[in-house]
Amino acid sequence: MLEHSNVDASELRKFDDLASRWWDRNGEFAPLHRINPLRLSWIKQRAALTGKRVLDVGCGGGILAESMAQAGADVLGIDLAEASLAVARLHALDTGVTNDRDGGATLEYRTLSAEACAEELPASFDVVTCLEMLEHVPDPVSVITACARLVKPGGHVFFSTINRNARSRLFAIVGAEYILKLLPRGTHDYERFIRPSELDGHCRRSGLTLQAMTGLVYNPLTRIYKLDVNDVAVNYMMATVRAPT
Repeated sequence: MLEHSNVDASELRKFDDLASRWWDRNGEFAPLHRINPLRLSWIKQRAALTGKRVLDVGCGGGILAESMAQAGADVLGIDLAEASLAVARLHALDTGVTNDRDGGATLEYRTLSAEACAEELPASFDVVTCLEMLEHVPDPVSVITACARLVKPGGHVFFSTINRNARSRLFAIVGAEYILKLLPRGTHDYERFIRPSELDGHCRRSGLTLQAMTGLVYNPLTRIYKLDVNDVAVNYMMATVRAPT
Protein backbone atom coordinates (compact mmCIF):
# COMPACT_ATOMS: atom_id res chain seq x y z
CA MET A 1 0.00 0.00 0.00
CA LEU A 2 1.14 3.56 -0.68
CA GLU A 3 1.15 4.65 2.95
CA HIS A 4 3.62 1.90 3.87
CA SER A 5 5.81 1.87 0.76
CA ASN A 6 8.64 4.01 2.15
CA VAL A 7 9.24 2.55 5.58
CA ASP A 8 11.86 0.41 7.27
CA ALA A 9 10.06 -2.11 9.49
CA SER A 10 13.06 -2.42 11.78
CA GLU A 11 13.04 1.36 12.32
CA LEU A 12 9.35 1.26 13.29
CA ARG A 13 9.98 -1.57 15.75
CA LYS A 14 12.89 0.36 17.23
CA PHE A 15 10.79 3.42 18.00
CA ASP A 16 7.75 1.42 19.08
CA ASP A 17 9.91 -0.46 21.59
CA LEU A 18 11.00 2.89 23.06
CA ALA A 19 7.57 4.54 22.82
CA SER A 20 6.80 4.55 26.53
CA ARG A 21 9.90 6.65 27.17
CA TRP A 22 9.25 9.48 24.68
CA TRP A 23 8.42 11.94 27.45
CA ASP A 24 11.07 10.81 29.93
CA ARG A 25 13.36 13.84 29.90
CA ASN A 26 16.19 11.77 31.38
CA GLY A 27 15.73 8.75 29.12
CA GLU A 28 16.67 7.78 25.57
CA PHE A 29 14.93 10.82 24.09
CA ALA A 30 16.54 13.34 26.45
CA PRO A 31 18.57 14.90 23.57
CA LEU A 32 15.34 15.68 21.69
CA HIS A 33 13.90 17.42 24.74
CA ARG A 34 17.08 19.47 25.13
CA ILE A 35 17.25 20.58 21.50
CA ASN A 36 13.53 21.18 21.04
CA PRO A 37 13.54 24.76 22.40
CA LEU A 38 16.40 25.58 20.02
CA ARG A 39 14.77 24.16 16.93
CA LEU A 40 11.34 25.61 17.82
CA SER A 41 12.87 29.08 18.27
CA TRP A 42 14.73 28.77 14.96
CA ILE A 43 11.52 27.79 13.17
CA LYS A 44 9.54 30.64 14.76
CA GLN A 45 12.16 33.15 13.64
CA ARG A 46 11.48 32.18 10.02
CA ALA A 47 7.82 31.27 9.88
CA ALA A 48 4.76 32.46 11.77
CA LEU A 49 3.07 29.66 13.70
CA THR A 50 0.19 31.39 15.48
CA GLY A 51 -3.04 30.62 13.67
CA LYS A 52 -1.22 28.71 10.93
CA ARG A 53 -1.82 25.16 9.75
CA VAL A 54 1.29 23.09 10.44
CA LEU A 55 2.26 19.51 9.55
CA ASP A 56 4.92 17.61 11.51
CA VAL A 57 6.17 14.67 9.43
CA GLY A 58 7.61 11.81 11.46
CA CYS A 59 6.29 13.34 14.68
CA GLY A 60 7.14 10.37 16.91
CA GLY A 61 5.93 10.98 20.46
CA GLY A 62 4.95 14.56 19.68
CA ILE A 63 7.74 16.59 21.27
CA LEU A 64 7.92 19.18 18.48
CA ALA A 65 4.27 18.91 17.40
CA GLU A 66 3.00 19.64 20.90
CA SER A 67 5.32 22.61 21.35
CA MET A 68 4.17 24.11 18.03
CA ALA A 69 0.53 23.70 19.08
CA GLN A 70 1.34 25.44 22.37
CA ALA A 71 2.83 28.25 20.26
CA GLY A 72 -0.59 28.75 18.66
CA ALA A 73 -0.44 26.58 15.54
CA ASP A 74 -3.12 24.17 14.33
CA VAL A 75 -0.92 21.07 14.11
CA LEU A 76 -1.27 17.68 12.44
CA GLY A 77 1.42 15.18 13.41
CA ILE A 78 1.88 12.10 11.26
CA ASP A 79 3.93 8.94 11.78
CA LEU A 80 3.75 5.21 11.10
CA ALA A 81 4.90 4.10 14.57
CA GLU A 82 1.57 3.31 16.24
CA ALA A 83 2.89 3.04 19.79
CA SER A 84 4.64 6.40 19.54
CA LEU A 85 1.44 8.05 18.31
CA ALA A 86 -0.52 6.52 21.19
CA VAL A 87 1.93 8.11 23.63
CA ALA A 88 1.72 11.43 21.78
CA ARG A 89 -2.09 11.45 21.99
CA LEU A 90 -2.11 10.63 25.70
CA HIS A 91 0.45 13.32 26.51
CA ALA A 92 -1.51 15.89 24.49
CA LEU A 93 -4.62 15.05 26.51
CA ASP A 94 -2.68 15.41 29.76
CA THR A 95 -1.40 18.85 28.78
CA GLY A 96 -4.72 19.98 27.30
CA VAL A 97 -3.37 21.08 23.92
CA THR A 98 -6.00 19.06 22.04
CA ASN A 99 -8.75 21.39 23.26
CA ASP A 100 -10.68 23.11 20.48
CA ARG A 101 -9.83 26.72 19.76
CA ASP A 102 -12.49 28.65 17.82
CA GLY A 103 -13.93 25.35 16.61
CA GLY A 104 -10.65 23.83 15.39
CA ALA A 105 -8.42 21.27 17.11
CA THR A 106 -4.98 22.62 17.94
CA LEU A 107 -3.31 19.21 17.75
CA GLU A 108 -4.18 15.98 15.95
CA TYR A 109 -2.20 12.80 15.25
CA ARG A 110 -2.70 10.34 12.39
CA THR A 111 -1.05 7.11 11.30
CA LEU A 112 -0.03 8.28 7.85
CA SER A 113 3.05 8.53 5.67
CA ALA A 114 4.19 11.78 4.09
CA GLU A 115 3.47 10.37 0.64
CA ALA A 116 -0.10 9.34 1.50
CA CYS A 117 -0.69 12.66 3.21
CA ALA A 118 0.46 14.48 0.06
CA GLU A 119 -2.10 12.54 -1.98
CA GLU A 120 -4.86 13.43 0.46
CA LEU A 121 -3.93 17.00 1.44
CA PRO A 122 -1.78 18.65 -1.24
CA ALA A 123 -0.84 22.31 -0.71
CA SER A 124 -2.73 22.38 2.59
CA PHE A 125 -0.16 23.57 5.12
CA ASP A 126 1.51 26.90 5.84
CA VAL A 127 4.46 25.16 7.49
CA VAL A 128 5.80 21.61 7.18
CA THR A 129 8.45 20.24 9.53
CA CYS A 130 10.41 17.04 9.00
CA LEU A 131 13.06 16.82 11.72
CA GLU A 132 15.32 13.87 12.58
CA MET A 133 13.34 11.70 10.16
CA LEU A 134 15.02 11.60 6.73
CA GLU A 135 17.91 9.44 7.99
CA HIS A 136 15.44 6.76 9.11
CA VAL A 137 13.64 6.02 5.82
CA PRO A 138 14.77 3.99 2.77
CA ASP A 139 13.90 6.77 0.29
CA PRO A 140 14.37 10.27 1.77
CA VAL A 141 13.85 11.90 -1.64
CA SER A 142 10.29 10.58 -1.66
CA VAL A 143 9.64 12.24 1.70
CA ILE A 144 11.20 15.54 0.57
CA THR A 145 9.04 15.53 -2.56
CA ALA A 146 5.94 14.83 -0.47
CA CYS A 147 6.77 17.69 1.91
CA ALA A 148 7.09 20.04 -1.06
CA ARG A 149 3.66 18.94 -2.31
CA LEU A 150 2.08 19.36 1.12
CA VAL A 151 3.12 22.97 1.73
CA LYS A 152 1.16 25.87 0.27
CA PRO A 153 2.83 28.10 -2.34
CA GLY A 154 4.91 30.59 -0.38
CA GLY A 155 4.92 28.27 2.63
CA HIS A 156 7.89 27.03 4.63
CA VAL A 157 9.40 23.54 4.91
CA PHE A 158 11.97 22.74 7.60
CA PHE A 159 14.27 19.72 7.59
CA SER A 160 16.89 18.48 10.00
CA THR A 161 19.18 15.51 9.56
CA ILE A 162 22.83 14.43 9.92
CA ASN A 163 25.72 15.25 7.61
CA ARG A 164 27.73 12.36 6.12
CA ASN A 165 31.47 12.59 6.80
CA ALA A 166 34.13 11.22 9.14
CA ARG A 167 33.27 13.69 11.89
CA SER A 168 29.57 12.86 11.86
CA ARG A 169 30.35 9.15 12.08
CA LEU A 170 32.58 9.84 15.09
CA PHE A 171 30.21 12.18 16.91
CA ALA A 172 26.72 10.94 15.93
CA ILE A 173 27.41 7.22 16.16
CA VAL A 174 30.61 6.39 18.06
CA GLY A 175 30.35 9.30 20.49
CA ALA A 176 26.58 9.65 20.96
CA GLU A 177 25.68 5.94 20.94
CA TYR A 178 28.71 4.13 22.34
CA ILE A 179 30.78 6.54 24.46
CA LEU A 180 28.43 9.20 25.84
CA LYS A 181 25.38 6.93 25.51
CA LEU A 182 23.14 9.84 24.62
CA LEU A 183 21.22 7.57 22.24
CA PRO A 184 20.51 3.82 22.11
CA ARG A 185 23.01 1.80 20.07
CA GLY A 186 21.84 1.31 16.51
CA THR A 187 19.84 4.55 16.41
CA HIS A 188 21.65 5.71 13.27
CA ASP A 189 22.99 4.14 10.08
CA TYR A 190 25.91 6.12 8.65
CA GLU A 191 24.99 5.22 5.07
CA ARG A 192 21.69 7.06 5.47
CA PHE A 193 23.25 10.36 6.52
CA ILE A 194 22.73 13.20 4.01
CA ARG A 195 25.16 15.96 3.07
CA PRO A 196 23.71 19.50 3.01
CA SER A 197 24.52 19.81 -0.70
CA GLU A 198 22.54 16.63 -1.37
CA LEU A 199 19.55 17.81 0.66
CA ASP A 200 19.63 21.20 -1.05
CA GLY A 201 19.68 19.49 -4.45
CA HIS A 202 16.72 17.28 -3.58
CA CYS A 203 14.82 20.32 -2.31
CA ARG A 204 15.50 22.38 -5.44
CA ARG A 205 14.32 19.55 -7.67
CA SER A 206 11.12 19.39 -5.61
CA GLY A 207 10.44 23.11 -5.97
CA LEU A 208 11.85 24.26 -2.61
CA THR A 209 14.41 27.05 -2.27
CA LEU A 210 16.97 27.17 0.53
CA GLN A 211 16.46 30.15 2.85
CA ALA A 212 18.73 29.41 5.80
CA MET A 213 20.80 26.65 7.38
CA THR A 214 22.34 26.13 10.79
CA GLY A 215 24.26 23.48 12.63
CA LEU A 216 23.26 21.98 15.95
CA VAL A 217 26.36 21.50 18.09
CA TYR A 218 26.77 19.55 21.35
CA ASN A 219 29.47 20.24 23.92
CA PRO A 220 30.10 16.99 25.86
CA LEU A 221 31.87 18.85 28.68
CA THR A 222 29.06 21.32 29.45
CA ARG A 223 26.33 19.02 28.06
CA ILE A 224 24.87 22.03 26.30
CA TYR A 225 23.49 22.21 22.76
CA LYS A 226 23.66 25.36 20.67
CA LEU A 227 22.94 26.51 17.13
CA ASP A 228 25.95 27.46 15.03
CA VAL A 229 25.57 28.63 11.42
CA ASN A 230 29.29 28.00 10.88
CA ASP A 231 29.26 24.34 11.91
CA VAL A 232 27.01 21.98 9.96
CA ALA A 233 29.48 19.09 10.07
CA VAL A 234 27.21 16.84 12.14
CA ASN A 235 23.59 17.79 12.89
CA TYR A 236 22.03 20.57 10.83
CA MET A 237 18.70 22.22 10.08
CA MET A 238 17.56 23.64 6.76
CA ALA A 239 14.79 26.17 6.13
CA THR A 240 13.23 26.19 2.66
CA VAL A 241 10.31 27.90 0.99
CA ARG A 242 8.02 26.89 -1.85
CA ALA A 243 7.79 29.49 -4.57
CA PRO A 244 4.51 31.44 -4.71
CA THR A 245 2.33 30.70 -7.70
